Amino acid sequence: MAKFKKIVRSPACTAVLFILAAVLLLSSSIAGTRAALTYYSETYTSRVEMYDIGVSLVENGAKVSWRDYGSKADGSWNENTGVLLGNMLAPGEAFKLGKRYDEVLSVTNSGTIDEYVRVTVYRYWLDAQGNKMTELSPDQIGLHYVNLDDCWIVDEASSTPERMVLYYDRILPSGESTLPFTDSLTIDGGLAAKVSETTTVRDGYTVITTDYDYDGVQFRLEAEVHAVQTHNAEDAIWSAWGRHVTIDDGRIVGIE
Repeated sequence: MAKFKKIVRSPACTAVLFILAAVLLLSSSIAGTRAALTYYSETYTSRVEMYDIGVSLVENGAKVSWRDYGSKADGSWNENTGVLLGNMLAPGEAFKLGKRYDEVLSVTNSGTIDEYVRVTVYRYWLDAQGNKMTELSPDQIGLHYVNLDDCWIVDEASSTPERMVLYYDRILPSGESTLPFTDSLTIDGGLAAKVSETTTVRDGYTVITTDYDYDGVQFRLEAEVHAVQTHNAEDAIWSAWGRHVTIDDGRIVGIE
């Protein structure tokens, strides 16, 4: 009679790095990092003269990163580098595929002048060697967007399955916050069902080895926040973000 031994290797995503830096940069270069960014157009930052401009990324009610123009005339910035998803799990809690986690993201105007803001969100997968994967869909990183019919406008022409570009359609006054643009994160539970089995004979035993196809993969979530001042806003947005917008009574009503 054949003897059987079944070996089950660790499930997908158990060793995934879930903490993602939310770094705020002045330029669009990410210097090889896979961090979330918040930055300004250098051109239009220089046009605000001595006024203070600033913006913060807020996650689940807490500021995780910010970059505020300093009050001195030396070009200094008050900035902080935080993390996304850093408090998603309770101490000792194991991450579960298919479980809904709170991921409420919004933007706060932490400067002293009013501004328009744009957000770009990236979702993608990396294999165990850190290479981007195409066989997994960004939609399997289930980030749930909210308020798209209220105050956030999707720039359809700039968005892809991996990248979502959103404009807050109204002026964000100094000290105030936007409504959230996301409220939860759920990673596709079906990934754990993707398994391969191999059968070998070892020391008289038939050994069935089960490998999870996506063991060791990582998901990446990045959020960029861009801000420009409201003065000559249509020209400012074109110069800073390369998009023609139509503004009517302070509201962005079209994007080209």
